[in-house]
Amino acid sequence: MLNIDTKNLQNKKNLLAFSAGIDSSSLFFLLLENNIKFDIAIVDYNIREQSKKEVAHAKALAKKHKLFCHSIQAPTFTSHFEKQARDFRYEFFESLVTIEGYDNILTAHQLNDQLEWLLMRLSKGAGISELLGLEPISQRENYTLVRPLLSYSKEELLTYLQTHDYPYFVDESNSDEKYERNKFRKQFSDALLAEYKEGISRSFDYLRRDKEALENAFEILYATKELYIIKLHNIHAKTKAADLTLKKLGYLLSALQRKEIEKESSLVIGGEWAIELQDDLLYVCPYITADMPKKFKEICRINKIPTKIRPYIFQENIDPKFLIFNF
Repeated sequence: MLNIDTKNLQNKKNLLAFSAGIDSSSLFFLLLENNIKFDIAIVDYNIREQSKKEVAHAKALAKKHKLFCHSIQAPTFTSHFEKQARDFRYEFFESLVTIEGYDNILTAHQLNDQLEWLLMRLSKGAGISELLGLEPISQRENYTLVRPLLSYSKEELLTYLQTHDYPYFVDESNSDEKYERNKFRKQFSDALLAEYKEGISRSFDYLRRDKEALENAFEILYATKELYIIKLHNIHAKTKAADLTLKKLGYLLSALQRKEIEKESSLVIGGEWAIELQDDLLYVCPYITADMPKKFKEICRINKIPTKIRPYIFQENIDPKFLIFNF
């Protein structure tokens, strides 16, 4: 018997990211069983013959259960397929949030996905937040990303579908080891979960608690547009605070960039993001240059606004006087 936490889904407008595979099909029927209202969205990448049948199945399933099915044909990606496909997929989902007013995007990531991510990040060098990666609930700018299946393995989901004779498709490309995730799945994570599923699941619960404790070392004082001002309760939390803030803004730091932030109090990351430490306040915003009036610069100086932050707040007409935090 599979149970999902529905308290964040009730009386909300929900959009399920659907692929017709084992994971999203399981979530589809679990949502129905729990009387959660939702629509679905499916992307056809047009790289497999089966994809047309999956889209047709999604539309038929939605019609049968009186849901709306959003679908789109992706362009041809000639390089870095996984990243480009993911970016396209989320741009599509987020456009639906804007147009249709969805509160939540639901994805069917499960325990196998979580372990694969951890192993991939572990092999490259990562901290606790990066190792976890997938959270049950993630607050984005205009919506909430909800992953209700993280405690269940793919094997459990498959058993659920087969027990109830629910339809699903198997994506043959999931076994192609030219994709890094599939390689980790086939060589490591599937075997580990087959033998140690309960312990691994508990470990993720403990890691989430540790991550939460770590992230209590700072708090966001102010956020508007792409400007964040963060109070550090512990100066050693600077790198973690910058990392998580940039992740919200859609930028993932490399290990080298994290080391830079650790050492420097004023820097530009990737030519795109200004990061400045002023006493116990960390400022993060897009890095731009602009001609600013002397009067504006003087107001910024008096109010201790870091120099790399000033052009952005000038461009966005943010009053420096609103950015004073005295504790």
